[in-house]
Formats: sequence, C-alpha cells, structure tokens
Amino acid sequence: MTSLTPRGAQAVRVGPRSMLVLALASAIGLMMFVWPLLVRVEPQSMQHAPDAPFIFIGILPVIIVIVLAELSEGGMDSKALAMLGVLSAVNAALRPLGAGTAGIETVFFMLVLSGRVFGPGFGFVLGCTSLFASALLTAGVGPWLPFQMLCSAWIGMGAGLLPRRVSGKAEIAMLVAYGIAVAYLFGFLMNLWFWPFIAGAEVPYHDGHISYVPGDSPWENLHRFAIFTLLTSTAGWDTGRAITNTVAITVLGPAVLATLRRASRKASYGVAPTFSTRSSSAKGMDEPVA
Repeated sequence: MTSLTPRGAQAVRVGPRSMLVLALASAIGLMMFVWPLLVRVEPQSMQHAPDAPFIFIGILPVIIVIVLAELSEGGMDSKALAMLGVLSAVNAALRPLGAGTAGIETVFFMLVLSGRVFGPGFGFVLGCTSLFASALLTAGVGPWLPFQMLCSAWIGMGAGLLPRRVSGKAEIAMLVAYGIAVAYLFGFLMNLWFWPFIAGAEVPYHDGHISYVPGDSPWENLHRFAIFTLLTSTAGWDTGRAITNTVAITVLGPAVLATLRRASRKASYGVAPTFSTRSSSAKGMDEPVA
C-alpha cells in the first residue's frame, strides 16, 4: 500500500463546496461581532437590544455544526478524526498552563502549527474543538465560548492558507509573524463581542467617552472601540499573547512541525491505498502486498 504523502498534504480536503460553506460561515460569524456597528438602534427600541446577542449566540453553534458536517462529508476519515482528537486533547491540556494570565495563552501556537501542516479545513475544525474541550476542562463555558471557538477556527484556517512553498527558517519567521498578528486580532474581536453592551466604559488615564453609542455612525463607534481596545487590552493581554506565540513557535516550532509532518506522512492523508499481487513460491498462491 502506498504510504508516501507529499509535504503539506491536508488531513481534511477542502473542495469548492466546503470552501464556499467556510466563507459563508465566516461572513455570518463576522457579522455577529460587528452588527452593533452597522445597525442603527433607535432610543425607543433600546429595550429590545439585549435580546440580540442571545439570538446570535444561538445561531453560531448551528453555523459551526453545518461547517463541521460539510467538512466531514468530503474529507475527514478515521485517521483525520483520530489526529483531531489527539491534538484537541493536547490543546485542552496546554491551555490551563497559561489560563490567560497576563495574556499567556499556550493554546494558539499549537493551533497555528497544526493548521500549517494539516491544512485550512483541519485547522478550522481543530480551532472549534480545542476551545470547546479546553472550556470544559477549565470551567470556561459561557456566552463568550462560541465567539472564542469561531476566532480560534479562523486562526487555524488562516495558518493552513499561508504560502506552502516557504520552508526552513523563513517558514518559522512567517509563522511567528502570523502568531503575532492573530494574537492582536483575537483580542480585538473578543473585545468587540461584549464592548457594545458595556455602559459607561471609562478608564482613569483617558479623558473621553469610550463606550458604544447606539445610533452613532459605524466609524465613530469603531474609533471609540479602537481606543477602548488600545487602553484596556493591546498593551497587556494581547501583547502577552503575542510574546507567548513568538517564544513557543520559535523554540518549539521546528520540532513540532517535524513531528506533525512525520505523523502526516505515516497516516498518508489524501492518498488512496493501492494493492498489487505477486507470486509466492513458498506458499504457491497469490497474496496481497502492501
């Protein structure tokens, strides 16, 4: 049976239909973050505004289930499922080591490296399952979890979409740069999901209003949100997450990439088994040879 797998073979193959589903799910998921910036809420309708986030929170798991089912239909075999389970468990075990203290998040570097090796489809699914499993392990289940799952899914998918031809030290440098970028992007999006529902957000070292104002233009609200994120998250939690990703990918990246690629070759993702026969003089009969 053929066991050689080309470098960069994808554990979950993403065809045109699956890519379309991923794109639609991502677009809908992004709307869950930015809808308060786009919808003009009239003052007399404010009593209904708190209902909206709960509607979206109910919709997001459905989107994720549809995407997972679509990916599974076309490419997630037993080998990919086994690898998904192992890496989800590893990520779930890694997360409590940092638990987000001072921005130290140990789950994302493994997600980036796995998405890089096994492809965008696998990275998307791994992002969902890793955050879900780690939330169960750390008692972190709450209304924020679907948003964390979607952001992590984007991180894993993006790592799988990075240029495949880059290798060696250039590849590590590329992954470090990507890890830094997604560290800040994750913080930005996770602030955005709850910021519109904070009343009277203020910080003592900034003279000005940084809360969401219903009915204001998207740009004015986005400007206030950018200031809110810079003052409350960027220099602290997000930078800590970026430093963690940088150190982990630089120190552990080469070894982890080599290990994952070796596992990918042995699993022969994307390679259909072929059989041949040869005459066995000892037994006088044909036997399948792998």
